[in-house]
Amino acid sequence: MEILITNKLSKTYGTGETKVEALKDVSFSVAKGEFVAIVGPSGSGKSTLLHLLGGLDYPTVGQVFLDGRGLFSMREKELAVLRRRNIGFIFQAYNLVPELNVEENIVLPLLLDSQKPDKEYIDELLNTLGLQDRKHHLPNQLSGGQQQRIAIGRALAARPAIILADEPTGNLDSKNSRDVVNLMKLSVEKYKQTLIMITHNENYASFADRVLYVEDGMVSELGGNTR
Repeated sequence: MEILITNKLSKTYGTGETKVEALKDVSFSVAKGEFVAIVGPSGSGKSTLLHLLGGLDYPTVGQVFLDGRGLFSMREKELAVLRRRNIGFIFQAYNLVPELNVEENIVLPLLLDSQKPDKEYIDELLNTLGLQDRKHHLPNQLSGGQQQRIAIGRALAARPAIILADEPTGNLDSKNSRDVVNLMKLSVEKYKQTLIMITHNENYASFADRVLYVEDGMVSELGGNTR
């Protein structure tokens, strides 16, 4: 079952001599429970693509369908609710609230959406992420790797339809980077999640089921099961 479909997605910035085609006629789909890595040189359009997939930006033309719903056919308020409940974001910057402890940071998106956290599930997440004995610690009491684990837990807390990760290992050393990628792959397998991850590291891309290559705004398949 396809959880995400992009249809002739293009993004252009500027006009005339300053015109930049960040994405050009991009069409692909992602199956439910699939782990897809996106690679390519800096400035190729990877982050632009991820922002469009998450409804954080609007395309010049084209559409993104998430679970059958066209993101850019929605009103802004409706799209904001869909993002909050159906898309988990993990960025290179951890974006944690420094005054909140580990557990509070993880459940914060649920509370902002007036939802009651499932304590059993949150405890399971904390255990899976190796944070159970750190759940009352503040972010500044933890390592970078541990803080990125909190960000993964926060993305998983609402059981979203899809998780989008933009260079999640960019601020980590090699050991913590491997641990984080392993944890994200585990989340795909254990929680039947769908994950799309941007990475510069080809070794980490090899963890994925499929690899998409972005260059000059165009997307092609590098490996895995073509869909």
